[in-house]
Amino acid sequence: MFNEVYRNKVVLVTGNTGFKGSWLTTWLLNLGAKVIGLSDRIPTEPAMYKVLGLEKRIAHHTIDIRNASELTALIQKTKPNFVFHLAAQAIVSRSYKDPLETLQTNILGTANILDALRLSNHPCTAVLITSDKCYENVEWTWGYRENDRLGGKDPYSASKAGAEIVFYTYYHSYFQDKKSLVRIASTRAGNVIGGGDWADSRIVPDCVRAWAKDEPVVIRRPRATRPWQHVLEPVSGYLTLGQHLFETQNLSGESFNFGPSSDQTFTVQQMIEAIAKNWTFKTGHEQIIVQDDPGFHEAGLLKLNCDKALHYLQWKPVLSFSEAASFTSNWYNQYYHTPGADLFVLTHSQIDAYSKAANKINLAWSF
Repeated sequence: MFNEVYRNKVVLVTGNTGFKGSWLTTWLLNLGAKVIGLSDRIPTEPAMYKVLGLEKRIAHHTIDIRNASELTALIQKTKPNFVFHLAAQAIVSRSYKDPLETLQTNILGTANILDALRLSNHPCTAVLITSDKCYENVEWTWGYRENDRLGGKDPYSASKAGAEIVFYTYYHSYFQDKKSLVRIASTRAGNVIGGGDWADSRIVPDCVRAWAKDEPVVIRRPRATRPWQHVLEPVSGYLTLGQHLFETQNLSGESFNFGPSSDQTFTVQQMIEAIAKNWTFKTGHEQIIVQDDPGFHEAGLLKLNCDKALHYLQWKPVLSFSEAASFTSNWYNQYYHTPGADLFVLTHSQIDAYSKAANKINLAWSF
């Protein structure tokens, strides 16, 4: 069980001020971990990190992941038992505007983490989070497996493929050695939704920002298909992988997909309509404008095959599409429509509800 593995352990979360990082940090705190955060800034306003008051609950360090010397010094000083590397430039449209920032942050940042661990060489379990967009997407109808070809037509996808190549290189050059005390693995997850995401150019944040002001939302690619999943799905995968990697060296150097079931792939428009069902509209109905013109290349179909995670980690998704949408809408409804609501408590309650749902289907990690 997670709480036995992470309790009282020092856990470094890079990108802790972001959306996924905040959910992971909250879950780790719930498990009794001593969390250290690392990021260069709070990426959005509002931000889940601030809404939940996480700055008062962890030890945070403001460091750019591209700064190798500061990163190495922090790891050598704190010697974390676990590292979850999420720090990244994660917006596709931004990667077109500033490709060098994206490539440097996502590729060099990953190399800096791995090199810091190489130099420290203390007992440490590291989970590196990239993206399903690391695969060369030819838009076939079956799911990509971990040994499928890497690549990308856009700078963001290329940066994630590059991060995976760096991971592979460092494992085989340094961490495969018997003298190494570091175990590493990488993970690739699909599009996630959930309360607390306010990033630019993401469909759910765009919706709630518009709807909170009683304005219509514009859909740029209504028919684009994505493997939607609630953020707790991949986060549970990261924690499960961390546990297994900590307990056995056999998985070091491996990569794992964490995505929804094959029948849980829906279009952008279907996702918005599902979110809208649980939203409190002042006008009594949702306001959606379809504008089928993305302005830049973005893959229309991308699925993941997660059989490897099921076989080696006994991990599989828990929530249905409608449950994921409901979790998401309920979180944002509390934020926008219930003044004074304790979002930290709400976030914990959703983690608990997710864990209980996992227990009902007999997942090994569930409470």
